[in-house]
Amino acid sequence: MKVLLVDDSPTMRNIQKNVLAKIGATAVVEAADGVEALAHLRKSRFDLVLTDWDMPKMDGLEFVKAVRAAGIEVFMLMVATRARKAHVLEALLAGVDGYVLKPFSPRTLKAKIKSVTKKQKRRP
Repeated sequence: MKVLLVDDSPTMRNIQKNVLAKIGATAVVEAADGVEALAHLRKSRFDLVLTDWDMPKMDGLEFVKAVRAAGIEVFMLMVATRARKAHVLEALLAGVDGYVLKPFSPRTLKAKIKSVTKKQKRRP
């Protein structure tokens, strides 16, 4: 599974990368913000995007909207600290396939990824 990991915190990216490795994701590309991530998506195909919400330049919500507006087909999971129902709903309406709250366990992330990719709505 090729994963694009988008988070402005190098520490959070390392934590998430370790969790992804534990669940079998070996091809992980990192981006520090939505602008950088969008450039990666325009150059290469990914199976899954994990994106933070709060980032400089282009936040996670703007990033998700830009990806969907560009017609890029990829599963997207918002990984955030925002737990309010309104935030989750806003992310889902923008086009994320799922939402995970930080901090999370490898088991939680694996279950969410399985749930999201099982839908097969973003991939041919």
